[in-house]
Amino acid sequence: MTTFADLKLAEPLLRALTDEGYTTPTPIQAGSIPYLLQGRDLLGLAQTGTGKTAAFALPILHHLLTHRHSPTPKGARALVLAPTRELASQIDASFKAYARHMKLTHAVVFGGVGQGRQVEALRRGVDVLVAAPGRLLDLMGQGHIDLHSLEILVLDEADRMLDMGFVRDIRRIVASLPRERQTLLFSATMPRSISELANSLLRDPATVEVTPPSSTVDRIRQAVMFVEQDKKKEALLLLMNSPKVARAVVFTLMKHEANKVSEFLNKNNISSEAIHGNKSQGARERAMSGFRSGSVKVLVATDIAARGIDVDDVSHVFNYDLPNVPESYVHRIGRTARAGREGWAVSFCDPEQRAWLRDIEKTIGKSVPVVRDHPYHSDTAENSTMRPPVLGGGGRGRGGPPRNGGRSGGGRPGGGARRVA
Repeated sequence: MTTFADLKLAEPLLRALTDEGYTTPTPIQAGSIPYLLQGRDLLGLAQTGTGKTAAFALPILHHLLTHRHSPTPKGARALVLAPTRELASQIDASFKAYARHMKLTHAVVFGGVGQGRQVEALRRGVDVLVAAPGRLLDLMGQGHIDLHSLEILVLDEADRMLDMGFVRDIRRIVASLPRERQTLLFSATMPRSISELANSLLRDPATVEVTPPSSTVDRIRQAVMFVEQDKKKEALLLLMNSPKVARAVVFTLMKHEANKVSEFLNKNNISSEAIHGNKSQGARERAMSGFRSGSVKVLVATDIAARGIDVDDVSHVFNYDLPNVPESYVHRIGRTARAGREGWAVSFCDPEQRAWLRDIEKTIGKSVPVVRDHPYHSDTAENSTMRPPVLGGGGRGRGGPPRNGGRSGGGRPGGGARRVA
């Protein structure tokens, strides 16, 4: 059995891992770290919850320890790009924890908050910068960040960044970086758009693949309930009142629907918070803190907000609305059954979303078991053949984002998924 000591990590990192209670590397860590310590580019295919943050953070910190020099003013030695504020904050916190026995300068930048503190943190340069693409480009454009001396680039959850329409931002950022660098790309799925991006950014990469989507899905007990749209709240309340639901994430397609569902649950004595792109950063952090502590039983989230939900003991995921991009289903239900625990994923399907369920089943390679023995079952929804309406001019003909991850029209970023979340 491989241990962290076997991976030849620096002693301060091994002490920090002991402090964190880590004993044995996960498969993505054991597979990636040796290549990264050699300086290789890497394509890592792994779901959230598999330990991939440590898989790239530990080799980066080892590099900083063994190649000591100061960052350039306004610069960074390592840059990690992440799709959402929550994930960026989480990655930054992980670097801080793993570097507790070494000197590390680090900063995290994202939108939704004032830039003053972020600019000040970057003035002298940092060892590690974690950033959301939009705010990073803004600060670069204002002259507050200069990445000409960057040594390591990480794209985390690259498939989500492309789904959110960040491909042009990523390419603009990469164009400003030195050609001689180590590049790491992590993704949960491998659509053509990710393959094309990897081919353009990585040089002779090692590939490490663990827990592909189908095996992640296989660990989760899934069910679908065919329910009319106007009966979903009552159906959700019925399920929430089960003693088996300890902590749950509910996914909606629209931000205003997330608010309504959360309000409905609170009125029925089930503690809930909504988390989505219109919430302030402070409100999102308070919601996540309450969810982690257990004072909030249910988070109601849209897809874009969901990537920061990294809590091990989520017992249930409920898809109040099915996602309009089938790969998102895999990401959503991956919020449960983490760290070896069991988990349930229950989806509501109304007549307009029936076609999306068929697309999801094709993607995961299996049928989702149907539960009909409940008071809200709809034969109309189960037997519907209608196509759902387009939600914002996406590229797949059903409201999803363009499959190349690009932007549709002049908005920033484009695609239906960005508009509805």
